Amino acid sequence: MMSSQKVLLGVLAGVAAGAVLGILFAPDAGSNTRKKISKKGDDYVEGLKSKADSFLDRVTNKFESAKDDADDLIAKGKSKAQEVKHEVRNAVQEKVSNY
Repeated sequence: MMSSQKVLLGVLAGVAAGAVLGILFAPDAGSNTRKKISKKGDDYVEGLKSKADSFLDRVTNKFESAKDDADDLIAKGKSKAQEVKHEVRNAVQEKVSNY
């Protein structure tokens, strides 16, 4: 999963670099070129923020799911421990009452 994210980040960086170079070599006034670069940069930053938020949401959801699963497993373990405790107590009481 991490390698696909690295590839995606590399592709985005390449696209951004290509867009900036395209704007720099386009015949336009310097002030217009700077505005275009700034606009493109803002667009890419927003896109990266959106992707980062999406990634964090997915990680958070997976963490919460794992936490819920762990809580369920703990509850089942406690319940089973109580059952065993009662079974042992009953078995001991039977043995004691038989003597």
